[in-house]
Amino acid sequence: MARAGRDWWVIVGMAVAAISAAVASFAGLRGLAEVAGWPEQLAWLLPITIDAYAMTSARVWLAGTVGSKGARSFARANAIGAIATSIVGNAGYHLNAAGLITISWPIIVLVGAVPAAVLGLTAHLHALTSIQDPPPAPVVSPQVRTRRTESDLLDAARDADARHRAAHNGRPISRDGLRSALRIAGPKASELRRRLTTETDRKEAPTRP
Repeated sequence: MARAGRDWWVIVGMAVAAISAAVASFAGLRGLAEVAGWPEQLAWLLPITIDAYAMTSARVWLAGTVGSKGARSFARANAIGAIATSIVGNAGYHLNAAGLITISWPIIVLVGAVPAAVLGLTAHLHALTSIQDPPPAPVVSPQVRTRRTESDLLDAARDADARHRAAHNGRPISRDGLRSALRIAGPKASELRRRLTTETDRKEAPTRP
């Protein structure tokens, strides 16, 4: 199959859109930090914190090779949350600049809590990425599974017979007793009963000199 060439118009358009969005978002979030009481020389840290965490979470989410499924699910939720936080923060700044809302103490508290929240979420995400999904269980062929089950049933039948003999003066367990003890169907219980009888007869048969 022929591989399609790169469409440079699309690449240039994406680059221009990404740069414009980053600059506009940076300006809005920095302005929000300033009106929320952050020092002017530190206000730029708010957009950097949010955007960096959004990129980190999106990387873990979309890479598909980092950490476990739980880590990628957590990263997806936080990437969406970081993007939503950026949108809400920018909207809040522009609404305040237009005089439609005032910066009250709940907004100041929320903006001030962003760095601590991002630090905790980043630490948790890093811990999750170190946990890998367990390897898939090996596939057992039906033939192997059947032979193993037959062996397990016969061992369980021997144990049930031994317990029954010990409790009933050496009398062997019946077919119905096997069916009840092992919770199996009647035909399987009859087969196991015959095999136990054969084993007992071989053990009790006199040996020739």
